[in-house]
Amino acid sequence: MTTRTAPTSQHSETILTSEEAHRRLIRRSEMIPCKIAFIDCKMKGSDLKENYSLIGPGVTQSADQVVNLREPHGFSLGVAAMPPGVVNNLHVHYTAEVFMIFKGKWLFRWGANGDEGTVIGEPGDVLSVPTWIFRGFSNVGDDDGWIFSALGGDETGGLIWHPSILEQAAQHGLYLTKESVLVDTAAGAPKPDADALLEPIDTATAESLRHYSPDEMRKRLVKVDDRRWSSRALLDSVLPGHHSEMAPVIGFGMTQDRDQEPAVANPHGFSIEWLRIAAGEQVGRYMLDVKQVLIVFEGTAEIALNDEDKEVTIKVERQELFSAPANTWRSIRATGEASLLIAVMSAGDQKKAITWAPEIVAAAAKAGFGIDHNGYVAPLRLLPFETRQAAAALIDAR
Repeated sequence: MTTRTAPTSQHSETILTSEEAHRRLIRRSEMIPCKIAFIDCKMKGSDLKENYSLIGPGVTQSADQVVNLREPHGFSLGVAAMPPGVVNNLHVHYTAEVFMIFKGKWLFRWGANGDEGTVIGEPGDVLSVPTWIFRGFSNVGDDDGWIFSALGGDETGGLIWHPSILEQAAQHGLYLTKESVLVDTAAGAPKPDADALLEPIDTATAESLRHYSPDEMRKRLVKVDDRRWSSRALLDSVLPGHHSEMAPVIGFGMTQDRDQEPAVANPHGFSIEWLRIAAGEQVGRYMLDVKQVLIVFEGTAEIALNDEDKEVTIKVERQELFSAPANTWRSIRATGEASLLIAVMSAGDQKKAITWAPEIVAAAAKAGFGIDHNGYVAPLRLLPFETRQAAAALIDAR
């Protein structure tokens, strides 16, 4: 990657070569599962689950786990893939855990014994499970399931397993060290000394963790019908050929509609928004000063990177993703006959500030719109005189 000063930004522009851009594209065929990622991997009913680490290692406990992109993003992104009837057992996370359901019907449960409540998630639903509570989930549908799972932070701290899980795993020769390293004695590894083993949490402590009612958890589940779309979420949406919509889900993302608020607003270390682009339309050239991951749920995305004189284009198909570095120009087009649906993950809890390419700012100004001093789309005629002057100069320059 090379850098240069971007003319419309205070930040240095990051320029990607074609090779670098494709290294940041994670295709479905390049996602490699690990079947021994966790301590419960040999338990009946849990032995068929697969774990993928796409960005960062996440909470995998296996040295055999393949990580597609190890570069720190401020969050990790992985996948839980499970056939029908398979269970992911009770555990606790120290950082945020968000499930973006791509395929399947899933039952999520929580509480010290998994009996405080359940919610059902289906394709397109997003669930943010609070930290410091036991949670587990099962594929209760008829098809193989696939969930994209986002975790807050580059260092997640690992997991706390329910004590019953550690007991059952030991019957299969599986142990966890204090460093959360999985040891498989059935595969020939020596059993760790007692003082090297992870000490299970006691029952009283497990039951002392915060309790969540089904109503409280339902507020953290954003189902497809709960999405609140705005067709004026981005400055360029006022332009012909740029029809897009956004629906915030987790945290403060890049929407520029002042009336939009996320369904779940507590800090996660990242934001998640749905971006929908009509077939043949696009989001024009922009950059952010944070890393951003684009996960394609429907359609095909054509992403053009860099300034026009160094443009690199990649295609991202359904179930694939692309990681855009901070301060990289990008535009996103929906190719083919279908509309494009993307889960947009941006690093940080702050509202994301978009830098638009000069041609977008000029065209929007000509259409009568600009960005106010709080970062939201507004009628240009209502903005300060200096802002209108700058817009007029930009129009004249083009």
